[in-house]
Amino acid sequence: MSTPTIPATSGVRRASKASRSPNLRLERQLQRDGHRVLAGMDEVGRGALAGPVSVGVVVIDETVRSAPTGTRDSKLLTPANRTAMVPRIRRWAVAHAVGHASAAEIDEVGIMAALRLAGIRALDAIEVPIDLVILDGNHDWLTSPDEVGLFAFAGDGPTTPPVTTLVKADMRCSSVAAASVLAKVERDALMVAHAADHPSYQWDENKGYAAEAHMAALREHGPSELHRRSWRLPGVMHDGVVHHAADMSQNGVDPRR
Repeated sequence: MSTPTIPATSGVRRASKASRSPNLRLERQLQRDGHRVLAGMDEVGRGALAGPVSVGVVVIDETVRSAPTGTRDSKLLTPANRTAMVPRIRRWAVAHAVGHASAAEIDEVGIMAALRLAGIRALDAIEVPIDLVILDGNHDWLTSPDEVGLFAFAGDGPTTPPVTTLVKADMRCSSVAAASVLAKVERDALMVAHAADHPSYQWDENKGYAAEAHMAALREHGPSELHRRSWRLPGVMHDGVVHHAADMSQNGVDPRR
């Protein structure tokens, strides 16, 4: 069975602004095409300065009904609403998991390989055979590239299910939106827990992203063991140069993500 490519419209009428919320239309289309068990996956923390990158996975099949009311891309929900959605999403999904790759792993293999590592860890926690993974965006970071050294971080090179990508899948597909909520809540909780040991950086507020208080603490105290030290961190000297927030683009990521 070939891996499908979802066109921009996918035969679904473009939603009005008033009704733009994720649904199962695209998932149902893929299931009609023979991909019965689907895994929506999304990542959070790619653009943070500290902490892990995290990947959520939510598995559905033809038996699941519409997602719990209020399921949205995690960026569109308040922290309280995201937390309240977690038990409802877990009950709704056939299976679910969140995987993480640490700052040290990001430094060692790079952000894209670390995304794959976190995704593989999430999939390894799923016992249901998956027919197809839906990834948000236009780049398949889950399928292993032919690069030396990556398999050392992914066991013996486990095979991943077929993948299809879709721009704004977190806004259109309930399974992907639900995965983003699980990943965001779990990663935020990790950063809040770490904040107790590293109060200067105020991770309980900024979750490791480039907030001004975080950057000021970096300039004053330097990076901790949970910072991505291979990056050009704001206020930290690299190669004799002190970098600032504008240098974040040179890490190859959007610092807002």
